[in-house]
Amino acid sequence: MVITVSHLKKFYQTHQKEPGFLGSLTSLVHRKYQTVKAVDDISFDIKEGELVGFIGPNGAGKTTTLKCLSGLLYPTSGFVSVLGFTPFERKNAFLKQIALVMGQKNQLWWDLPAIETFLLNKEIYEIPDAQYQKTLDELVELLDVRALLKVQVRKLSLGERMKMELIAALIHAPKVLFLDEPTIGLDVVMQKKMRDFIASYNQLHKSTILLTSHYMEDVRQLAHRVIIIDHGKILYDGKLDNLVKKFAKYKVLSVVLDTYVTPDKFKEIGELTDYNFPKVIIRVPRSASNVAAAQLLEKFPVDDLNIEEPDIEDIIRDVFSSNLK
Repeated sequence: MVITVSHLKKFYQTHQKEPGFLGSLTSLVHRKYQTVKAVDDISFDIKEGELVGFIGPNGAGKTTTLKCLSGLLYPTSGFVSVLGFTPFERKNAFLKQIALVMGQKNQLWWDLPAIETFLLNKEIYEIPDAQYQKTLDELVELLDVRALLKVQVRKLSLGERMKMELIAALIHAPKVLFLDEPTIGLDVVMQKKMRDFIASYNQLHKSTILLTSHYMEDVRQLAHRVIIIDHGKILYDGKLDNLVKKFAKYKVLSVVLDTYVTPDKFKEIGELTDYNFPKVIIRVPRSASNVAAAQLLEKFPVDDLNIEEPDIEDIIRDVFSSNLK
């Protein structure tokens, strides 16, 4: 396994202060602390070449896990191995084989062209000239940014800067890539371009990629396997397709009506989730979907009907909601 995580925990102590002047005085002599379980006993393995979606709400523990895997954080307890190394030891041989890209952070020099950062990274990672030029040419072609290499970073658009961030992170051809919200803030067109690049890079180099994203389209397009985490614990680890079978207890009936029917008439069929005549969306239990479809065709002026699986976003929302109860 390229990545092995066993019973990983990362806890923090946060200071709790009462409001006001009195609260400030009290905290000087008697501080109250609360233990925050950012990552709470998680385990998983990732093989070489896998591209895994690591998803969850804000504060679920995704970024903390990535920081533990990349060696930026020392775990409270548990075992972590990446490429046979213990990440927090931060050995040079380890750092030369990984990359961490965070969509909200940057490593480029703001007032200099991106090519200057690439050259600096070349020296830091001790990349031979021929290998550097070959890798740079490949990345520049994949991302279509040759005309931007000598433009000041401050003059680039957000999407262009993210492309340059990726080149800076990949210039040393890492075997393991941690991507934390790589498409955050980008428009729909640029998100697709970034997804296409990540997929191409993964196939070309057989690199192992762990991807976090709030955009489910990123996960749907890129990852066959997903790990869902919430409140520091893993709720699901498996194929994206199987997620529907495991957690979706219902199906969606998408109906087009021939003539108008009052909304209350659909209560006997199932849960009416949307009605914008002539289109009706009804949620029914999986086991009752065929019976419900037959009732609709028999009792309602149906012009068209489809039985569909729910959206991945809705399923994951239900997973998180049930976990909170």
